Amino acid sequence: MSVQAGVLNFDDQAVDGDVLARIAGALAVYAPDRETRRIDGRIGMAYGAFHTTTESRVEHQPWTCPLGRMLTWDGRLDNRHELIRELRDNLETGNTDVAIVAAAFARWGKNCFPKLRGDWALAIWDPREKELILARDYAGVRQLFYHLKARNVIWCTYLEPLALSGDQFSLCDEYFAGYLASWPDANLTPYREIHSVPPGYLTSIRDGRVSLQSYWSFDPTRETRHKTDAEYEAHFRYLFRQAVRRRLRTDSPILADLSGGLDSSAAVCMADDILAKEGAEAPSLDTFSILALDEPDEEDSLYLASVERKRGRMGHHAVIREIGTSPFECGDFAATPIFSGRKEINTAKSVAIERGKYRVLLSGSGGDELLGQATDPRVQLADLLRLGRFFEFAKQLRAWSLLSRRPCLHLAMNAALLQLPVSVRASISENGKIAPWINAKFARKTKLSTRQCDLAEGSWFWLPSVQDWFHTIMTLARGTTKVLPAKEETRYPYRDQDLVEFLVSIPTEQLLRPGHRRSLMRRSLTGIVPGAILDRKTKSGANRYFSATLDKHWNSMEAFLREPLVSQLGFIKKREFHAALRDAKNGNMPPHTSQLMKTVSWEFWLREATTRGILSSRPSNSVSPGSDFVALEA
Repeated sequence: MSVQAGVLNFDDQAVDGDVLARIAGALAVYAPDRETRRIDGRIGMAYGAFHTTTESRVEHQPWTCPLGRMLTWDGRLDNRHELIRELRDNLETGNTDVAIVAAAFARWGKNCFPKLRGDWALAIWDPREKELILARDYAGVRQLFYHLKARNVIWCTYLEPLALSGDQFSLCDEYFAGYLASWPDANLTPYREIHSVPPGYLTSIRDGRVSLQSYWSFDPTRETRHKTDAEYEAHFRYLFRQAVRRRLRTDSPILADLSGGLDSSAAVCMADDILAKEGAEAPSLDTFSILALDEPDEEDSLYLASVERKRGRMGHHAVIREIGTSPFECGDFAATPIFSGRKEINTAKSVAIERGKYRVLLSGSGGDELLGQATDPRVQLADLLRLGRFFEFAKQLRAWSLLSRRPCLHLAMNAALLQLPVSVRASISENGKIAPWINAKFARKTKLSTRQCDLAEGSWFWLPSVQDWFHTIMTLARGTTKVLPAKEETRYPYRDQDLVEFLVSIPTEQLLRPGHRRSLMRRSLTGIVPGAILDRKTKSGANRYFSATLDKHWNSMEAFLREPLVSQLGFIKKREFHAALRDAKNGNMPPHTSQLMKTVSWEFWLREATTRGILSSRPSNSVSPGSDFVALEA
């Protein structure tokens, strides 16, 4: 993906070219093809190109319009042909994506944003309105951050240049609560003074004032109804094929994740089918697979082999046999704390990308959540209760009870609980229980219990299934916002807007039936995906990795965590935290293992941010970034 940045002064002072140059320089590693800047008085924009399509190679950015508008665009338009037909009279300088977007804004103004389908982020300066507009795609696949100050606003594709700008920032408690629970809210960053442009929104900045306007929102009234299963299957197959085809629009080789699970396997097999029968711009598609042979329940290798046999060739394999270096420490500063998993896997993938000169990665992320693997039968049962369909409720209740070997009364009570407000459900849910090592005051202030349940507050009048879809889409948007900077462009077919809007509009029973999770996907892809994958019921885990990592690196980590900053800042309780780490190291994995590992990463991040002087305040009893602090870190 390409990168963009800019500075807008609120007074009449011209933009300091050195400031813009420093930001662009920090982004240079992600923009190997070309970097250009334009300053026009109090506005300055920078664009760093990373070409992945034929059209992008002839783009010229920042784009300037006859009326003085200035625009930078990082994205891929999936409906470009439809827009070209509508805007034929407005397109005077070619059919590149940025030219299409500029023409769309010239014709429709802010009403153009709902028409832009694909993965994108943009910045538009309109001198006549004296307005800066920042916007992102509906799913937030492309990133865009901004720092609003008294004299100006600075924006950037990535957070690091803003965090390392020389200013100091205060910590955002709500961000870290979201980080512990699952993902932070999509508009937040670790710093209260820096914000992320929310997915599906345009952020308007005039004279130092910010306003948000939604151009895409979840539509609970959308319905798609067919008469037969076969019609649902054909509709899904068409949209999934379209979603994959759109992401094959690149003149570079593609590297696709292949785990042996249903999502990644389906994306790879559909891409192969498209390349064989229709052709695509992508010259080739290879796969990357992880074989974690040190995990006792590893079985992915058995399943991904069936996909490789169907393809007639093997992909890149990262064979992991033992725990490597600590995943908590990283050489370069990361603007956000993140537990990114096994470094040896990341290293192996980087080597494969470099050797194959891949610029585009294909990911199966989002498939579990959107196609029924994560769908809970309680949601279906709760819908039947709300609608008063008691005979069908009893029938489904009996079927799910037999399959799950859980009492009917227990399932019925869980379905009834889904009728309650989010706050009440969080207070009585098992998932809402706070880990004993988390500070209770911090948990109450940030509503951590609700965050842990992954509940987004929609309308109580929506059916439970509609509320569940709302939660799912909000969670996926939060996840894409927090992806670390990368030198490659990752594409997600399961987040395709047309596909998602179809999935949220069909009956839940198409996705989940008693004994058949992901029913629609399995039925639809027969003949395209190997039968062994479609019939797979299990998935490899990484539970041993957490315990083994702590055990291997315990001596260095224990000294490091003796006086954790997360405790001194009032986020956790030191003694209980240390005890939980010891239990995990000894193989007694607590219910909040993921939170435990994230907190360790958070501690490493806090120490690095404090050392660099990024934070505006430190706890009174913390060590200063002098000799004591450096010695502890070493």
